[in-house]
Amino acid sequence: MELFQTGTDPWGQEILIRISWSLLTISFWAGIAFVLFHAVYSVVWKPKLVAEGGDVAGAEGIPEKIVRHTGAARMFHWVMAASMLVLLGTGFLPIVGLEFAWLNIHWIAGLILILCILYHIVHASFFLDFWSIWILPGDLKEAVQRTKRQLGQSVDVGKHGKYPLDHKLYHMAVSIFGLLVSVTGLLMMLRIDTPVIPRNDAFFTEGDWGVVYSIHGFAAVLFVLLTITHIYFAVRPDKLWITKSMIFGWVSKSDYLSHFDPNKWKVDSKG
Repeated sequence: MELFQTGTDPWGQEILIRISWSLLTISFWAGIAFVLFHAVYSVVWKPKLVAEGGDVAGAEGIPEKIVRHTGAARMFHWVMAASMLVLLGTGFLPIVGLEFAWLNIHWIAGLILILCILYHIVHASFFLDFWSIWILPGDLKEAVQRTKRQLGQSVDVGKHGKYPLDHKLYHMAVSIFGLLVSVTGLLMMLRIDTPVIPRNDAFFTEGDWGVVYSIHGFAAVLFVLLTITHIYFAVRPDKLWITKSMIFGWVSKSDYLSHFDPNKWKVDSKG
């Protein structure tokens, strides 16, 4: 199995063209394997672990509904999700044999994704709690404790704040590879005719274009894996309360007290 596709330039030198599409197959089946493993693990092993529930101190004055995602955040999420699915479909369906006029749909969806990312950066930086979604030193200690518990040790893990560590790790992966696929996608638009960016095939050498294509392709195939796992967790019965919060914007008081530490995710009487 080759990781990259190579070719020769007009002078006979070997140059990088793109990643090997076998990586797409690996990413897809890795996502399926993870889903199957986690589903079996949840049934066979996880119920044996100590539950996180219990009485919570500092729960006085908490309303019946707690806002988890604002309307603006939910709009961003669903527009970004739609654009990402369109990008994956138009980017990879032709590769697996479904031929259609995909190019214009692809770059338009890509621009929508980039606008979503720029909007989210501004919104999260100035209107939300910016650091709540990023991995902080306290999360590393929690990660060690949760790993010990997963291995069967009896440890007091406690409850997490608004975003648990696995959510933060997923957010970091999406952020890194989302930026990579966006920047390289913009550069690749220089090689097609669009009313947005003037065409300039000579912006890079053929070898440099191969690097751009490879970075774009690698980030894109990883999004296949990330998308499969994200959809899996979104439809799991025990996670539907989180999915509903991305639709309606709020979580119930019982879910809040069952899963979160009010001292780490503070809410007022208005939720």
